[in-house]
Amino acid sequence: MSTVFNFTFVPWFRSVAPYIHKFRNQTFVVGIPGEAIAAGKLPNLAQDLALIQSMGVRLVLVHGFRPQVNEQLAIKGQSPKYHNGIRITDSVALDCAQEAAGQLRYEIEAAFSQGLPNTPMAGATVRVISGNFITARPVGIIDGIDHQHSGLVRKVDVPGIMRTLDMGALVLLSPFGFSPTGEAFNLTMEEVATSVAIALKADKLLFMTEVPGIRMRPQEPASEDNPVDTELPLAQAVQILADAPPGLEPTDTAFYLQHCVKACKGGVERSHIIPFAVDGALLLEVYVHDGIGTMVVDEKLEELREATADDVGGILQLIEPFEKDGTLVKRNRTEIERDIGHYTIVEHDGVIFACAALYPYPEAGTGEMAAVTVSPQVQGQGDGEKLLKRIEQRARIMGLQSIFVLTTRTMHWFLKRGFVQVDPDWLPEARKKKYNWDRKSMVLVKKL
Repeated sequence: MSTVFNFTFVPWFRSVAPYIHKFRNQTFVVGIPGEAIAAGKLPNLAQDLALIQSMGVRLVLVHGFRPQVNEQLAIKGQSPKYHNGIRITDSVALDCAQEAAGQLRYEIEAAFSQGLPNTPMAGATVRVISGNFITARPVGIIDGIDHQHSGLVRKVDVPGIMRTLDMGALVLLSPFGFSPTGEAFNLTMEEVATSVAIALKADKLLFMTEVPGIRMRPQEPASEDNPVDTELPLAQAVQILADAPPGLEPTDTAFYLQHCVKACKGGVERSHIIPFAVDGALLLEVYVHDGIGTMVVDEKLEELREATADDVGGILQLIEPFEKDGTLVKRNRTEIERDIGHYTIVEHDGVIFACAALYPYPEAGTGEMAAVTVSPQVQGQGDGEKLLKRIEQRARIMGLQSIFVLTTRTMHWFLKRGFVQVDPDWLPEARKKKYNWDRKSMVLVKKL
């Protein structure tokens, strides 16, 4: 084994370890559309899901079958019929859906049963259990259109799914539900996955999609480094949804985003939109710090946002005690008003509880994270982490390669989060001129 490989593999594996610990015994609901299976992505997805399950994650997999049903309809000389994005399921379409579901369940179970030596599935034992876990009701007549055998989720058998997960099995759900009278209804993968995630109080809902993710500001051109917003606060996701036309196709902005928003509002704190075209996208999203797709996050009453002129008073009030005891360098109101565009804040119920500023030095490819403050009332609740993540995100958008801080008292907090100490001479020339040699601040740098 080459030394180069050792040097890349070991730090990478160590960096993944915190996520392995964090997600053990958590419940993930994963929605895989029929398009991903039609594109030949099932074998690798099964390998990645088996790997995630082997690290202690409890998995519910919901498959879609839109293209497969349309293929069956074409064989029978029929065309698919939709109204407002919902399939109108007549008796022929219901037969096609049942045939497609049977075939796909067979293919999925086969994919999880592979165990050839020298493959990622060698030694893996993944028990796949399906069942009648979904009770459904008819969509009914909308705008005078009878949707016939198309349905909506009425109830999820939570105890049944939980018992199956407790056995160590992977739960596989087709987009079908049954009424108490035994009638079958054709559902959508997206609605089933969302309803199940909410009912189970899942830790994550992950959709494998044809789109790479969501942009917070779709009017801005996507950069090669940052084609999507990797983290989207729920409030902003709601706004994007309000501005977007109805999402009737899987490639429309609103199509998956509406389900992510519904899940977050229903208590699923994190919902993900991940491109199935990228091999290993599921692993990259779950186990790499910034992920690859878009994660919609419910920040509840707390809002993480860029500061405005109205926040100057709140920021001054927050940082004043820390300036008095010498933790922070004193800043006057005029300075903060001038630099307010550099600030990010965490606000709880209208009160600012944390802030940080990013001063870019583009000529040196770096930026200073300054005025980092978390109110004593909320310290230890993760607001510092959220600020750091947002500042890193802002720095990346600006094309910076690193961020640095100057500190006299909180160096350990930064060292634990990937910063390393450097000599003050490392500082960009413009910042070095303002360095207070009497204060003897430590300079800590983090590569992005």
